[in-house]
Formats: sequence, structure tokens, C-alpha cells
Amino acid sequence: MNFIWKYLKPYSFIMSIGMLIKIAGSLVELALPYILSHIIDNVVPACTSTDDVYRIVIWGIVMVVCSVLAFWWNVLANRMASKVARDAARQIRHDLFDATMHLSASKTDEFTIPSLESRLTSDTYNIHQFLGMMQRLGVRAPILLVGGLAISLTLDPMLTLVMASIMPFIGVTVWLVSKKGIPLYKESQRAGDSMVRVVREDSQGIRVIKALSKKDYEKERYDRVNRQLVTVEKKAAVTMAATNPIINIFLNIGIVLVILVGAFRVDSGLSQAGKIIAFISYFTLISNAMLAITRIFVMYSKGAASASRISEVIETSRKLAEENLRRENEARSSDEKTEKGDGAHIVFDNVCFSYNGSAQNLENISFSLRRGESLGIIGATGSGKSTLIKLLMRMYDCGSGKIYIDGRDVRCFDESELSSMFGSAMQNDFVYADTIEENIKFGRDISHDDVVRAARIAQAEEYIEKFDDKYEHHVTSKGTNISGGQKQRLLIARAVANNPEILILDDSSSALDYKTDSNLRRAIKENMNGVTSIIVAQRVSSVMYCDLILVLDEGKVIGSGKHDYLMENCEVYRQISNSQLGGALID
Repeated sequence: MNFIWKYLKPYSFIMSIGMLIKIAGSLVELALPYILSHIIDNVVPACTSTDDVYRIVIWGIVMVVCSVLAFWWNVLANRMASKVARDAARQIRHDLFDATMHLSASKTDEFTIPSLESRLTSDTYNIHQFLGMMQRLGVRAPILLVGGLAISLTLDPMLTLVMASIMPFIGVTVWLVSKKGIPLYKESQRAGDSMVRVVREDSQGIRVIKALSKKDYEKERYDRVNRQLVTVEKKAAVTMAATNPIINIFLNIGIVLVILVGAFRVDSGLSQAGKIIAFISYFTLISNAMLAITRIFVMYSKGAASASRISEVIETSRKLAEENLRRENEARSSDEKTEKGDGAHIVFDNVCFSYNGSAQNLENISFSLRRGESLGIIGATGSGKSTLIKLLMRMYDCGSGKIYIDGRDVRCFDESELSSMFGSAMQNDFVYADTIEENIKFGRDISHDDVVRAARIAQAEEYIEKFDDKYEHHVTSKGTNISGGQKQRLLIARAVANNPEILILDDSSSALDYKTDSNLRRAIKENMNGVTSIIVAQRVSSVMYCDLILVLDEGKVIGSGKHDYLMENCEVYRQISNSQLGGALID
């Protein structure tokens, strides 16, 4: 739990004050049965006349004052504990979200999005609950347990030994159940990740599910993962729930033995009735303390499992940052330049890459692009077009070879410096629930005039102006209240709004008609001079006027050059062009 402790260090002072208050309240609470015993055994017998009743009243007032103090001190300590738990959990969520944003694409794939969502929600909630309970019960319960045993020892050592004899059985029960509970909760959280994944997929694809009448099929798929989650949670809950009845059995056996032995001792004159009453009160406090400790161990099991999952993401992000820094330093120290890249803006030098480390997804990719030129990439689905873009933007690092921008290895760039060069509209980019203008700005410091200019270049101005509220028109999450073509033009406007050095359009005009696509290409060429463009497309018409066209097939370049050259020398490109354009040039 060292991971959690580092988040509690900034609150060590307020935690110390809260614990002192909680200790004081618990000690006062422990004094109440002792005062009651004193009243019954000493004060009441000493009252021989009505004039002595004031002694009972005074001690009664003392008990009331102690009760009020115990109540208010516990309330105050609990409020302080809640504040610490709230603030620490908020910081953990912040760091976890920050770490999630800085994960590499490969690590995000490894963790999976549903698992990351679960860690940001249910796991941080478990940590929050654990931190609050540890401060509230983690201090009070041990004091009541140890203090109750200590005071009862002064009252009647024999009865204390009877009561203490059951404690080892309770301790072993808690240890065994907790040891088994942590792995079960981890398994439960993994099952929860699977359910979140299915819910996420179904919510995103609800229109397709309805269109294909697959509601029953998806319901069965959800029921399957839901039953799996219920089975695992039931197993964990039953295991951890066994502590309470087992401990209650031991405690009930203990209190029967205490009453039985106490009765014999009172009858023999070895003890007093007041001490027996006080002893039963202390036994009740000790019993509640033991039950509280079992609750702590249950929450500890959940909290430890959640802390492990959260720290895994944060630690992975930290290691990635260190590894990236090491690679950047190595690239800077080597100060490598390539002759082929002399004066070029973008250079791929014999680049190879594999997602799984075995089969190559890109193999021996080499090309050079000068500033202001355009690159078109075309090929069959799965040929590696988008992968090439991801390597350029350093979402992944290439396995071998080098990628240069302005003669610098992309690993030499700081992450923010590199990302600021690009304006991109990717295949699966998202639109969030906000105005059109805010979706184009995307949190960047971009003026309204630049937003309008970007919309005009992206051919989005035409439909935006038709809305009554124009750029203040609200779009829904994922852009479900606009058409596919409108959404793509909105994403392209976002890409060009910040005047990037490198514009990437990854199959981002597939929903546009040929005329709009042609107008878009013309507007980019006329309004974005000096911007290097990379266009990934399935349509020849989208890339045919590029300065360089790469034809990819199974991760390899099978054709490279301009449109006319490829029509003569690349059979695959010629087939694609003839099938789409009938051999004609369309502008």
C-alpha cells in the first residue's frame, strides 16, 4: 500500500490532528462502562440517605458529558477523515487520468479502454471508501479493542482471560479469509472490465445493432458477461461475508463464558455485579471493534486490489516517460542526419514496424517529402496506411529504421513540440457534445476568424451557415445529429484550424461526394501554402494530384511516384484507378 501512502503524505498533519481527536473520543467512550461500574459498586452503596443522591447525579452528569464529548469528537474526526479521503482520491483520479493520457498507443491497447475506464471509476471509488474507513474505524476499533481488554483486565483478570481466549481464533479467521479475498476481488474487477467493454461496444454500435435486428444476440452476449461477473462477485462476497458469522459465533461463545464464569465469581464473592455489567459493556465494545476490523479487512482487500490496478497504469506511464526520455537523449546524442533527407521536410528511412513483435506490419518503407509537398497513400484495407501515419506522429516507435522531420529524428522532439506540428483528421476521430465552434477549437487558443476560415477550407461553412445558431449550434456526442459527410468536414476543419506544418487526412473524406472532395483538395492547395499534406484514402481521386503517391500492399511499398507514372508502372494502382474512374481523370 506504499502507492496510497504517498498520496496521504500531504495530509499527514490534518490526519494526525484527526487521529488525536479520534483517540480522545475513543478513550472517553471507553471510560463510560468504567464510570457505570463505579456508580453501581461504589457510589450507590455509599448513598445511605436521600442527601447523598447528589453523588449519583454528579456521576450521571459526568457520564452525559463524556457521552457528548465522545459523540462530537468522533463526528469532527470523521469529517476530517472524509475530507482527506475525498482530496486524496481526487488526486489519485487526476494522476491516473493524466497517466492514461500519456500511455503509448501500444500500452493503451494492452490495458484496453474498458479496463482503463473501470480503473478511473470503480477502482478509485474503492480507494476512496478504503481511505475513509481506515481513518474512521482504523483508529477507533484498535483502541476500543486494546483499551477494552486493558480496562477489563483491571476490573477482573480472570474474566479478561476468558474473553481473550477467543481472540486468536478470530484473528486466524480474519487472516485466512482476507488472504483469499484479495485475488477474488482482482478477478471480479477483471470480469467488470469485460462487462464495461460489452456495454461500451453496444452503446457505440446501437444503430447497427438495431438495423441488423441483433438486439437479442447482443442481449445474450451481455447476459453472458453479466452472469460471469455475478458469479465471480458472488464467490468473493460469500468468501468475505463468512467472517461476520464466524466471528459472531466466537464472540457469542465468549460472552456466554464471561456471563457463566462471572455468575460463579459473584456468587463466590470474588467479583461484583457492577463489574459484571461493565464487563458485558466492554465485551460489546470489543465485539463491535472486532466486527469493524473485519470490515476494514474486507475494504482492504478491495482497496489493495484497486490500488494495484491503478499503480500499474501510473507506473507504466512513468516508465514510458523515462524510456522516451532515454530514446530522445540517444537520438540527440547521435545527432544523425540522412543524405536522402537533406533539405527534406519528412523522411522515412528503411522503416519497419510490427504490432505484435513477430509479423511485420510495415517493411522497408522509404520516401522523402519536401516542405509544402503532398503525399498520397493508397492501398487495400490492412495494408498499413494508418500505421504509417501513427509512426510519423510517434504514437508508436518504429522497430528499425529512422523517421525524420526537418532532419531531426522524431524521437528528438518533445511530445508537445511534435504534436503541435500536426493537424490531423483520423478515421475514428470523435466529436463531443458541444458547439460546432468549440469542436473546431478543441480547447486550443484559436480565434473565431480562424474557425470560420478553417470551416471554409474544409467545405463545412456551407452547412454550418444553414443552422439558425450557426457556429453556436450544438452537436451531440459522436455527432449523431449531423450526417457522416458533415461530421468529416467538421473534423477536417479542426485539423486545419491551428495552421499546422503537417496536415494529415486519414481516410477523412470517404463520406464526401466527388465534387465536395475536389473542392476540399483545391481549397487546401490554395489556402495552405507551405503546409506538407499527407492524404490516406481509398479513392484514387483523393490522391491523384499529390506530388508523391505510395501504393501499399501488406505493409510494403509496391508502387511509388506520381499518378501518371503509377498508371504506367504499377498494375495494382492502375486496376484501382480503372475500377473507380474508368481510366478518366476527374477534377
